[in-house]
Amino acid sequence: MSKEITTTNQNNFIMGIENKEIPMDELDGFNLSFDKIKIPAGGTTAFEVPGDDPENPDVVRELKVVIVDQYPINAYYKDAYDGTESAPDCFSCDGHIGVNMEGESISCESCPNNKYGTAIDGIGKACKNMRRLYILRSGDTFPMLLTLPATSISPFGKYLQRIVAKGLRPCDVITKIALKKAESKGGITYAQATFVMDEILPPEVKEKVRKYAAEMKNTTRVVQAEEYSKENTEDTELPF
Repeated sequence: MSKEITTTNQNNFIMGIENKEIPMDELDGFNLSFDKIKIPAGGTTAFEVPGDDPENPDVVRELKVVIVDQYPINAYYKDAYDGTESAPDCFSCDGHIGVNMEGESISCESCPNNKYGTAIDGIGKACKNMRRLYILRSGDTFPMLLTLPATSISPFGKYLQRIVAKGLRPCDVITKIALKKAESKGGITYAQATFVMDEILPPEVKEKVRKYAAEMKNTTRVVQAEEYSKENTEDTELPF
């Protein structure tokens, strides 16, 4: 049975990151990975969040989280999606420099595939622009990964501007993330993420979370192109 998870207890954010009983030695020899929160296709306004049963994710309409890291990524596929999973033909771990299948480095800014009108439909970009958000939920020790599609990047950018204008970083506040139904000019219904600052963390909590976020970046900034199949990026850019 699905359940909704909503809480804003600041102390719970600290309990997770200060937990000294985590048996990290049990993970020796493994690359630390992060559970992925999914934005369903078709305009569904609820997230799918991994729970205790991998086959039955929790259905969550609203996330109240601390964003411990966030950065852009790009993925380009030469051929149209055929239902199979495969690594992209070119992938950028930072949204600035891409690496193709031949190992060549390419500037995303000047790459023709990163221009509007180059997609197969002739409207969007051939290269899919996304943004990775590593979000820490109340009581958790490790963040989860939420990948924003192109249609949700602009709302997130505007939210970041509001946060930065207050002299804050995303990890300094509890952010409320939800989904709203939207429709493209082509009549395609999709879910767009919305962002609201719920509350600012007190100074003593902010200091601890900033330290945690800085340390976590040693792992969250390691990206593998194979993690992104065409299925992950298929619904990330819609004609407006």
